[in-house]
Amino acid sequence: MVLSVLCLVLLLVPAHCDFSLDGYWTSWKTEFNKTYSSAREEVCRRAVWKENVQDVMKHNKAASAGRRSYTMGINHLSDMSPEEVNAQLNGLIEERPALHEVNDSFSFLTGSLPPPRVDWTEKGLVTPVRNQGPCGSCWAFSAVGALEGQMKKKTGRLVPLSPQNLVDCSVSIGNHGCRGGYLSKSFIYIIRNKGIDSDSFYPYEHRDGTCRYAVKGKAGYCSGFQILPRNEVVMMHTVAAVGPISVGINAKLASFHRYKSGIYDDPACDPRSVNHAVLVVGYGQDKGQDYWLIKNSWGSAWGENGFVRMARNRNQCGIANFAIFPTV
Repeated sequence: MVLSVLCLVLLLVPAHCDFSLDGYWTSWKTEFNKTYSSAREEVCRRAVWKENVQDVMKHNKAASAGRRSYTMGINHLSDMSPEEVNAQLNGLIEERPALHEVNDSFSFLTGSLPPPRVDWTEKGLVTPVRNQGPCGSCWAFSAVGALEGQMKKKTGRLVPLSPQNLVDCSVSIGNHGCRGGYLSKSFIYIIRNKGIDSDSFYPYEHRDGTCRYAVKGKAGYCSGFQILPRNEVVMMHTVAAVGPISVGINAKLASFHRYKSGIYDDPACDPRSVNHAVLVVGYGQDKGQDYWLIKNSWGSAWGENGFVRMARNRNQCGIANFAIFPTV
């Protein structure tokens, strides 16, 4: 792992070894299977980790006093700076769809009100949380997640689809593998390719590879996709009527990288741009606060077993900027 600027700066600061954290550091390394290439790198990583631990403790003290709506925690990203996390994991390329590409005519909006709570994980439309690892493939995980739900509705079977298939093969239409990609181009690839392989047939490798799609591994397909208008009410109706949908969010803040539980509501999160793709799998309300239920692709050690509840009806982190779902 390349040493971050923050890491190098911390190396220049006179060391005041905090022996009280020795046991915690050792157990954290064991829990997340952390090894380093040199003693110098480990000293550097521990310095970054310590800064993160202190920030988490400070935030959680405010949360316990009722001044924050969510808690933060130490996870597998805790020896990395925010800049490193963003560079490695947040690979969504922002899309500005033309007006003619946005579907404003959703017929179900004229019907009855959607239910106050929806959770598609309880209805069998959501596969287990996976970990994209050090690869900016969030867009591929989000896209296959949306298609998995639609295929379950169509066939009655929930089959994990292959994000690696998209990482390796959709470069032909403008995606960039681990260096980032577009949600719409993911579905365009599947449409033109007339299918996508299952994850078991084409397993994930945490890196770019050579395209090896094979028809015998095909487990999903789609005929089109719908881009939603920038409107959280429309999003709510769509999630209730259609199922899980892909969205972009701004995941640049350290508070999001360290999210542990509760409703993520950070006023510092800029809604004007997005850099990370996730899957909206439901919505609800907790103690009077509306939220979106979101499946991330950073593993089950992050957040609420891999999920985050994000504040709803305020375009938190730009969640309404770009929402899309496939049709089968």
